[in-house]
Amino acid sequence: MTEAAKSSRRAVMMGLSSLGAASLVGCSATGTSSIPPLAPLRMQAERITRITVCLRPFRAAGPRLDVETVANKRVVHNYGHGGSGWSLAWGSSTIAARRALEGGTRNIAVIGCGALGLTSALLLRRAGARVTIYTQERTPQTRSARATGTWSPDSRIAAADKVAPDFPALWEEMARTSYGIYQTYVGLPGEPVSWSDRFVLLDNAPAPVEPSTPQAEAVHFAGYGGRLLDMVPRYRELSAAENPFPVARVRHGTSMQFNVAALAHQLTTDFLLEGGRIETMTFHTPADLGRLREPVVVNCTGYGARALWKDETITPVRGQITWLAPQPEVRYGLYYHHVSVLPRPDGIVVQQTGGSEMFGYGIADETPDRREAETAIATIAELYARMPGRTLR
Repeated sequence: MTEAAKSSRRAVMMGLSSLGAASLVGCSATGTSSIPPLAPLRMQAERITRITVCLRPFRAAGPRLDVETVANKRVVHNYGHGGSGWSLAWGSSTIAARRALEGGTRNIAVIGCGALGLTSALLLRRAGARVTIYTQERTPQTRSARATGTWSPDSRIAAADKVAPDFPALWEEMARTSYGIYQTYVGLPGEPVSWSDRFVLLDNAPAPVEPSTPQAEAVHFAGYGGRLLDMVPRYRELSAAENPFPVARVRHGTSMQFNVAALAHQLTTDFLLEGGRIETMTFHTPADLGRLREPVVVNCTGYGARALWKDETITPVRGQITWLAPQPEVRYGLYYHHVSVLPRPDGIVVQQTGGSEMFGYGIADETPDRREAETAIATIAELYARMPGRTLR
């Protein structure tokens, strides 16, 4: 596979076939261009506001959506979405809610308050069920709150050689359902969901590869983006006259992104206003479900299911985000030398993605790595330093 193909694939898997609205000062090339002027990104380590780490819950077989009986409760599972939790939440939760309502039960508990917990609870409440979310942590403290915030429906969603034959079609159903519902959140106050321009930057020379933890066997991660080509905006390669960056080639497109803080707040507010309840409760073993008054439980515990359910089919995939102070004037994102940048109202998200999809695989350490953060920032700072006449401060 060529370097361009690898970079494009990495961009797609990281949701970068989707990055932010442009208004950058002075980065446009001379000549005719369809790309608006782009405000420069201010890439300095002293602008770091925080560093967060999230463990994505990867399951080779894909998300768990089966039903079982535990502690005399009918339990519907809805977890294990890899890097696609927010992107697939509505579609996956539609399936889980339907299964929870089978048999006519209208008194349902949801365990977990992340992306899947909130959407499951809201869908069940709108279907007429009495719903209580039980959670140890409210959404801002969950791993869902540490997500990148880009539309990435097949980011480490499964291993292509481990899924059931019907999984690709099931994934497509989830992706299309979620995509359609998220469209209804575009334009709302706080921009819970929005669209942004994205640029995938390619040099002629291969990008340097950050070392990864050795793995016994590489995973063949599934990629299903081709099933949605009729639905999502297309990317195209820019001409030399349009290219605003000091690199050989640039692919440009538009993608959906989530302002995770605003989106979670919107979903929580909607759920509570529509009569839902949230209670603080900690579960140590599945037997603890017996304490609940509800006969049906939807289990949306994400990576936490590995410990709670002793589910070792879940493999952690570490992802670190470096947050820089917000730049409201920046409305575009980019991917360059295995680093992604996404502008959000709560900060500029900078993420080292590694040279392969195995980057972070099997690593359960959630300790922030300052060196990784500063290396990613320096990579993008060097790019902007090569733009003649640009003032980055």
